[in-house]
Amino acid sequence: MKVLLLTGLGALFFAYYWDDNFDPGGLDYLVLNHIGGAPAGTRARSPQATRWLMQVNFVSYVQLTSRALPSLTDSKGSLVVVSSLLGRVPTSFSTPYSAAKFALDGFFGSLRRELDVQDVNVAITMCVLGLRDRASAAEAVRGVTRVKAAPGPKAALAVIRGGATRAAGVFYPWRFRLLCLLRRWLPRPRAWFIRQELNVTAAAA
Repeated sequence: MKVLLLTGLGALFFAYYWDDNFDPGGLDYLVLNHIGGAPAGTRARSPQATRWLMQVNFVSYVQLTSRALPSLTDSKGSLVVVSSLLGRVPTSFSTPYSAAKFALDGFFGSLRRELDVQDVNVAITMCVLGLRDRASAAEAVRGVTRVKAAPGPKAALAVIRGGATRAAGVFYPWRFRLLCLLRRWLPRPRAWFIRQELNVTAAAA
């Protein structure tokens, strides 16, 4: 079994390095779990920050998927995409980050439909995760959100299980599935819930 796990900014450079220097032959799993972060708040929505986040959090995912797809098609493999709740439910003071994550959801949702109608047996697992207890993540949202970070190892285990079982979607913590359903059914309660999790004064500073 051949698994390629891409995390951190190294994945961004790998996207360009892959062209002539890497043979993906026999690849069974491609796990995309790299992000470019930006501090939460109104200052994060500049054109420069948005361009950077779209390059790291969306365009590089597309590049790596395009290069791996022929090998995954041959092996009937799996593509595991680690995304965020902010790619399903928009919230305040995360404009460029949320935009990049919504783009991921649209791209891979459409790709799944394309593969299905072409009878291509490649599974796509979209993982919708919340804030994890990483130092970098905690620093980026310090003073802005009251959300309690979820344990990183448990989130990783949920991703592994989802990829191994070829699940279409993974939600961790599990309550995020309900929140995504509420997005269309009950928009007012959803907006109230999100507002309770924010320190608006700090975020707007």
